Amino acid sequence: MTARDRSTVPFRARLLELAEGPRTQRFIIALIMVNAVTLGLETSPAVMAAIGPALLAVDAAILVVFVLEVGARLAGRGLGFFRDPWNAFDFVIVAIALVPASGPFAVLRALRILRVLRLFSMVPSMRKVVGGLLSAMPGIASIAMIMLILFYVAAVIATNLFGDGFADWFGSIGRSMYTLFQIMTLESWSMGIVRPVMETYPYAWAFFIPFILVATFTMLNLFIGVIVSAIQGQEAELHAHTEATVEQAAEGVRSATHADVESLRADIRELRRLLEARQDGAS
Repeated sequence: MTARDRSTVPFRARLLELAEGPRTQRFIIALIMVNAVTLGLETSPAVMAAIGPALLAVDAAILVVFVLEVGARLAGRGLGFFRDPWNAFDFVIVAIALVPASGPFAVLRALRILRVLRLFSMVPSMRKVVGGLLSAMPGIASIAMIMLILFYVAAVIATNLFGDGFADWFGSIGRSMYTLFQIMTLESWSMGIVRPVMETYPYAWAFFIPFILVATFTMLNLFIGVIVSAIQGQEAELHAHTEATVEQAAEGVRSATHADVESLRADIRELRRLLEARQDGAS
């Protein structure tokens, strides 16, 4: 875009072009990664004792850049800025960082690391994965409800079967659900829980093995399947949208080309008519 062209573009459009340009976006991504490193270093007392003021200065400078970038996008788009959930996400993340981290709000100082989450909105591949996860939430919620019912039924059974001999693990429904969750994660499930229970209840394996097969291998794979299906659905939707956009652009080009050809034909017919009229006048 030339300087003359820029002078004819409204200021808000130029501001938005600058804030959302590829160079600015790459620069913001680099700052997010640098900020992630500095925030991690701030957790080390030894590092803070050595270069603490420098890290705090870098953190403040990066925050200023984030505020200017989000402010420029907000000024360029106006209230339409909040129609995009990712823009609202960026605004909230930066706004949290502006809350004074002192007094009753001291706990919010730890939330500065949330700035790193802006990578989700800045990197298209991450945005696609997060979008897939969000679109999969209804399916995930349904599976979670099924798992909750499964855990409740299994906890009642385990409490009745093993509660008398192992009150610490199965003495109540709450303890049984927590123990079953540990078993589902396969964390010390055999040597830590099931084998000691089998010493008192030899046929306990008939309860735990089916539970593991259903809860661990079946239900968790359902989670994965729902998420993968949602991501594939987003890719298909994006592909269809891209094809529609390309087809619309091609149709526009065809229409413009057809109009140019028709105009050229009209010019040729007019030129031919003038030539024939001149020849008739000469004769």
